[in-house]
Amino acid sequence: MRDTHTHTHMGCYDCCIRCLGAVPYASLLATLLCYTGVALFCGGGHEALTHTHTFIELNFARDVQDFIVLADFIKYFQYVIYGLASFFFLYGLLLLAEGFYTTSAVKQTFGEFRSTQFGRGLSLTLIILTYILAVIWLVIFGFTAVPVLFFINMKSSCHKVNILSETTLFNQQSRVCMDARMYGFLPWNAVPGIVCGNTLANICKTPEFHMTYDLYICAFAGAGITLLALFIYVVATTYNYAILRFLGRKGIRC
Repeated sequence: MRDTHTHTHMGCYDCCIRCLGAVPYASLLATLLCYTGVALFCGGGHEALTHTHTFIELNFARDVQDFIVLADFIKYFQYVIYGLASFFFLYGLLLLAEGFYTTSAVKQTFGEFRSTQFGRGLSLTLIILTYILAVIWLVIFGFTAVPVLFFINMKSSCHKVNILSETTLFNQQSRVCMDARMYGFLPWNAVPGIVCGNTLANICKTPEFHMTYDLYICAFAGAGITLLALFIYVVATTYNYAILRFLGRKGIRC
């Protein structure tokens, strides 16, 4: 009875070790990061664009025609965000499943898992597609940095206005301005397009400013996390694919 119990215990232990060994930890981590990053980017970006519409319209563009291009961009990009959220949810599941497949195939001690030519071809296709997505997302990551830079500069300008208002007898704070046109948010003929001095400082004190600023930081962080997840996907899938190719050339069925 004692030997049978020990044999059963070791059998369960070996089974657990096999299961844990077949888990694609890199792909699992990348999937969690991808879902987290996409959620932050899509949620924060959608709300940030909504607040931007109000923020720019109230402070930088009096004429609706000056704002119509940006308003259309905000509306259409919000639809793009819905599509991105759906796409990455499904693509994350696909990459996770592919990670389980390749990791199991690499573990050649588990003979029940076999790598086929079709499986290796699918892995190569996903590697190429993920690499292309990473390059595209790198552009999106840089794009999300623009509004963050705008609000950082605006906050810095407001701080400078407050300092000048307290330390000088001259009206130098009126020379500190923030121009939304130079960041591409508005056309150069937009009126006013620029705010200066105490008007600028008062804008920075509004809840709308702080809310929009925080939401863009959230979207920027989400884009960075998603980019990191895609790089981890590329590294993990490339590594597994390289091993499968090596085993295939050696004539080893895994």
